[in-house]
Amino acid sequence: MFDVSMVEVAVIALVALLVLGPEKLPRAARTAGLYLRKARASWYSIRSDIERELAAEDLKRAMKDTERSLLAPPKSHAAPASAPDTGEPPAARDAPPVRD
Repeated sequence: MFDVSMVEVAVIALVALLVLGPEKLPRAARTAGLYLRKARASWYSIRSDIERELAAEDLKRAMKDTERSLLAPPKSHAAPASAPDTGEPPAARDAPPVRD
């Protein structure tokens, strides 16, 4: 979670020992650990709820897509109607008319 080296942890522990003293330090460490565990558990709970909701949305979207594809009328595979044969080459027939 945090990028903390052992030297930094040792400095924090030394400062805590100097500030709190040897009598209060174990109790403070237990309290900090308790709150850290509660925060981590809350974070994992929120994260799992969000992931569950996203998975449900993906499932709903997939079900709607499948339903649409099943209820859609079948596409005909007939050849498209061609333009009437005017005797001109296809490029000339598709080109826009020239205006003088």
